Amino acid sequence: MRPEIQSLSDEIQQAVGLLRRRLDWDTAQKRLDELNAKSEAPDFWNEPQKAQGLMRERNRLESAIETVVEAERELSDAIEIIELAEMEDDADMVEEAVSGLKQLAERMRRAQLETLLSGEADGNDAFLEIHSGAGGTESQDWTAMLTRMYSRWANAHGYKVETMEEQAGEEAGLKSTTLLVKGENAYGWLKTESGVHRLVRISPFDSSARRHTSFSSVGVYPQIDDAIEVEIDESKVRTDTYRASGAGGQHVNKTDSAVRLTYDMPGEDKPIVVQCQNDRSQHKNRSQAWDMLRARVYEVELQRREAAAQAEADSKTEIGWGHQIRSYVLQPYQMVKDLRTNVETSNTSGVLDGDLDEFMAAALAARVGGDDEAEG
Repeated sequence: MRPEIQSLSDEIQQAVGLLRRRLDWDTAQKRLDELNAKSEAPDFWNEPQKAQGLMRERNRLESAIETVVEAERELSDAIEIIELAEMEDDADMVEEAVSGLKQLAERMRRAQLETLLSGEADGNDAFLEIHSGAGGTESQDWTAMLTRMYSRWANAHGYKVETMEEQAGEEAGLKSTTLLVKGENAYGWLKTESGVHRLVRISPFDSSARRHTSFSSVGVYPQIDDAIEVEIDESKVRTDTYRASGAGGQHVNKTDSAVRLTYDMPGEDKPIVVQCQNDRSQHKNRSQAWDMLRARVYEVELQRREAAAQAEADSKTEIGWGHQIRSYVLQPYQMVKDLRTNVETSNTSGVLDGDLDEFMAAALAARVGGDDEAEG
């Protein structure tokens, strides 16, 4: 067998073995059987929130188990085809099978990363907040660009995106926006994007065509379901209503449908503020705002439990020089570089169109690198 084929085979077998260990194969199969039995019970959907959580767990387990089974089958079939093709001296068939092995190896690399999404809320939907920082109109335009970038990334991965709140800039762009990204593992993938993002470019708002540096901060918080308990002292939460801005028709301008919650969380120097103007109904906006507040509080508690790694600490500081996690340079050269992992690319247009997988995968692997070393 050619060295290239042997190397691909070894890589896939190692990935399959790692996935089996991370899943705890026998336990995972038993748990899947248990969840399948529960889902068939007549009263399963009597408690919708609990049922949805169990169904998400079931789907994750079923997908992970199928990934392993299919990989083992595809590897076996490919090796058998290659051996037959080599016996018949059919080079084209060999190359076709090798191409299939390369694709399988790539899928297994991503599958290994997805098994790292084992946090309590990694499988949940995610709130994505983007705020403009130093740079005025420039940073507000940059916030709008980041909103487009993450929306495109989400759409490319089959996630649904809802705008919960946004504040338009005076001249262009956005002062801030909050998106709800819905889909399997949305929070798990997006959580490493929290931090300050820096843009260097020739300003479209500068008549002298000078180079400007802009900053925007990104915060990511999981949407919390009933499976996760979050304690909030409601006596410390202030509720304000106001008229929604932006598009929405005459109704938006006539009623105080938007809702803002301000929570003086014990142990925090600054209050947590969330706002929602997504719906014309104040009642629905209030409910969604509480979901957002629970998500923010959960993230704070999570950071406390994790002892707030430096990258997380930096993401909460001033939005400006010295705190960025990623730089997007469009002038005088083209380069996007993640300052945590040193992953970089000159394909700036691709990144701004939502091609973020390489950066997310590297940041996720680095975040849980200790687990990989232990496995090794």
